[in-house]
Amino acid sequence: MSTPRRDFVKTMGFMMGAALVTNKSELFAQATSANQIPQSDNPDFWMWIQQAYTTNPNLINLNNGGVSPQPKIVQEAFERYYRLCNEGPSYFMWRILDQGREPLRTKLAQQAGCSAEEIAINRNTTEALDTVIFGLTLNRGDEVVLSRYDYPNVINAWKQREMRDGIKIVWVDLPVPIEDDDKIVDAYSSAFNSKTRIVNITHMINWNGQFLPARKIADAAHKKGIEVIVDGAHTFAHLEYKISDLDCDYFGTSLHKWLCAPFGTGMLFVKKEKIKNIYPLFPNPEPRSEDIRKFEAQGTRSFPGEQAIGEAINFQMNIGNKRKEDRLRFLKNYWAEQAVKIPKVKLNTSLKPEYSCALANFSIEGMKASEIDTELFNKYKIHTVGIVWEKIDGIRVTPHVYTRLSELDKLLEAINAMAKK
Repeated sequence: MSTPRRDFVKTMGFMMGAALVTNKSELFAQATSANQIPQSDNPDFWMWIQQAYTTNPNLINLNNGGVSPQPKIVQEAFERYYRLCNEGPSYFMWRILDQGREPLRTKLAQQAGCSAEEIAINRNTTEALDTVIFGLTLNRGDEVVLSRYDYPNVINAWKQREMRDGIKIVWVDLPVPIEDDDKIVDAYSSAFNSKTRIVNITHMINWNGQFLPARKIADAAHKKGIEVIVDGAHTFAHLEYKISDLDCDYFGTSLHKWLCAPFGTGMLFVKKEKIKNIYPLFPNPEPRSEDIRKFEAQGTRSFPGEQAIGEAINFQMNIGNKRKEDRLRFLKNYWAEQAVKIPKVKLNTSLKPEYSCALANFSIEGMKASEIDTELFNKYKIHTVGIVWEKIDGIRVTPHVYTRLSELDKLLEAINAMAKK
């Protein structure tokens, strides 16, 4: 029978052979196979993952929901490409690195589960969704359905269209956390009418980690001829799914979040038959083209960051989408299931697997979110973020695959001490 000690020795054996392996992804794959398919709480496998990051050992970073650090292999790729560009920028950027864009597009499409001809590479979710929001042809009186828990940049983009073009925003009110798909779908579908042109769905609410049944809402919308845009900022490379599973018309995400790609990298998905209908955010000579590349006319961009996305995808594939999702949910449950038992502590996130994963939000009776956030950092050097939005007033905690259980124990120690005051 395999034991943790034997697994550890086996894994370390692969690590000691690193000098014989020239391809770092190959080395990582070998180390991964040493444990076959480790469970989400296998300490030896996740020790290997933790060592792949260069995070500060004196800071407990539990705000990975904002932006995630990159594993060392991604950082090194970025630095290598950056140095290459500086040897002759216009030559190495436009004539050499630019040749990697199409293979990268194919790689992203494989990860997303769609055609490469439906993927545009950009800088973040905001840019991706704004491309659609400002590119859609909408007339005065047309309606768009939003939730008050959608991301502020998205809400502001729609408000600008409302101000400029006379469209109407119809708001959906959701009590969060909520654990009933039918009630969620009903809240959206009850807002639909003959004037509704599009519904904006946040796949995972960034304030507290609430999942929304995006596919069910999309099905209800499509039955009425309504288009669907999905904000996948917090679910891509976090959950195991394909964009095709959602049956949305448009999808945007940030690759510097859960994929751990370089900062300022993102992706836009547009259904092939819809591309011609969307004006690009950055104009080009053929705004009504059916080519997804019309959305990439950004001028000079970060070639090093773009090309290093490929290493982030390799890293993700070596972990495995399902294994990563399981690990992230394990980490959330590890602290949240204990915290909720502490007197005066309230969890503002569902613990059911179909409604949450890594992100969770808690509050302490008698303390403001800002007070908790300040004490966590000043006294324990735990970095989180205080959330005050709509009916949520608490601390968002977001571990990642490099997070150690000892760090979550420190969080629990801090929560317990504050709750006792």
